[in-house]
Amino acid sequence: MGYRMREEGENMLTKEKLRYWWTALYFPVYMFFFTMAERMVTEDFHIINIGLDDKIPFVEWFIFPYYIWFPFMALFFVMFFFRDKEEYIRMIALLYAGMTLFIIISFAYPNGLTLRPENMERENIAMRIVASLYGTDTPTNVFPSIHVFNTLGVLIAVWRSRIIAKKPACKWGITLLGTLIICSTVFLKQHSIVDVIGAFVLAAVLYAVVYRWLMAEK
Repeated sequence: MGYRMREEGENMLTKEKLRYWWTALYFPVYMFFFTMAERMVTEDFHIINIGLDDKIPFVEWFIFPYYIWFPFMALFFVMFFFRDKEEYIRMIALLYAGMTLFIIISFAYPNGLTLRPENMERENIAMRIVASLYGTDTPTNVFPSIHVFNTLGVLIAVWRSRIIAKKPACKWGITLLGTLIICSTVFLKQHSIVDVIGAFVLAAVLYAVVYRWLMAEK
């Protein structure tokens, strides 16, 4: 009897953990439309560059925090999914809303950059990785920066999470890493300051909508 109750309890716990598995289905849909935008916006687009962008130096070593963004996002997606369901729902509501708006903006307002350095004169491992990035990632569909927006979405969840609140050193370490990721977008000339500001504005607006209105705590 005790074994059966324990088994039923474990099954219920597993079902609860996997309750929102369907939220992962958004990613293939997003990537489909993102790929369409990348193929459609190639030549005729609005240049976003501003004078301040030219004053920011190109620093190839920021390629490492830039690429850390991918495991960074995956880690917190999985962690919140299994350990903080309430915060997970709020986080993905904000992220998915912003990513959807980004796709709409990309089709309605084709945009791009001309900030990348013309001469890659230095020779080191970071420069080789940057050259590979430039070869595969077009300088189009940059506003607002999804790299920055999604990082901010995770940081909001981190600062609100009851689990991480018990570990202030961990919280500040994550914030530092997130800050480096955000800075990497402009130091690698992947984004304009305008893209970064746009991401902050979008995150602030959606935070007010998702956290303060739609999913406000009772």
